[in-house]
Amino acid sequence: MAAAERVEIVEVGPRDGLQNEDTPLSVADKVELIRRLVEAGARRIEAVSFVNPRRVPQMAGAEEVMAAVPRTPGVSYIGLVLNRRGLDRALAAGVDEVNVAIPATDEFCRRNQGTTVEEMTAAFADIAAAAAEAGTPVSATVSTAFGCPFEGETDPGRVAAVARAAAEAGAVEIAVADTIGVGVPRQVADLLARVRAAAPGVRLRCHFHNTRNTGYANAHAALEHGVDVLDASVGGFGGCPFAPGATGNIATEDLVYLLDRSGVATGVDSAATARTGTWLGSLLGKPPTALLGRAGGFPD
Repeated sequence: MAAAERVEIVEVGPRDGLQNEDTPLSVADKVELIRRLVEAGARRIEAVSFVNPRRVPQMAGAEEVMAAVPRTPGVSYIGLVLNRRGLDRALAAGVDEVNVAIPATDEFCRRNQGTTVEEMTAAFADIAAAAAEAGTPVSATVSTAFGCPFEGETDPGRVAAVARAAAEAGAVEIAVADTIGVGVPRQVADLLARVRAAAPGVRLRCHFHNTRNTGYANAHAALEHGVDVLDASVGGFGGCPFAPGATGNIATEDLVYLLDRSGVATGVDSAATARTGTWLGSLLGKPPTALLGRAGGFPD
């Protein structure tokens, strides 16, 4: 399959990048982070999460953030929701897109979302129908697709089944997510083939963590197998509070450098993103895991 000449980056730093950090950011700092990302060229940004702030305090203030983000033409803001209440909040806050996480394993689904995979799949159908009525696109992220911290290996047939159900319910895009960073390129090829067969015609996206240093290899494998949308987090920050040992996402600036040098356009400025990653690290009190901000681009 021919690799895309242009890849769309979904910047997940303001949501996935912050949700597992010990230092919660203020609404003003979250808005400033989003403003810097927009200036660096990000055009799809997972900006907020409409989850219970008592469970994930880092995601508090979603409505306030959405009220203050720059409404730049061509920029689409995504809100993560897990139930109908979250959807109602997201629509009222004026998100441009909705994303719903559907784990592929029951134990992770119970610990992360308090429900089973079957129940979450049914909830997605209700969310998707309501979002469609409101004219808001909805995507589904199949999390723990490559492995689960509680159940071990994930059955690829289960991943395909979740993708099929999401497509039938109206998902306009399906993201295959390596939530805990255990995947390798061979799995990427296998899962993408299965999901394509289960959800023909639905745009595919991939979401990789770099926990075991395979995230960038997996991103390149996804590109080679026809994926043209990749999630990444500025600075490489991120992780899941309900997945023990999970570390950050692949870093936006490092991914963009890889794509730029491979002749694949993104529209994102890697140097400006790296500066934002360094700035974000200063707020969080820890250095980015991204390397571009340390080494610099090439040629200078």
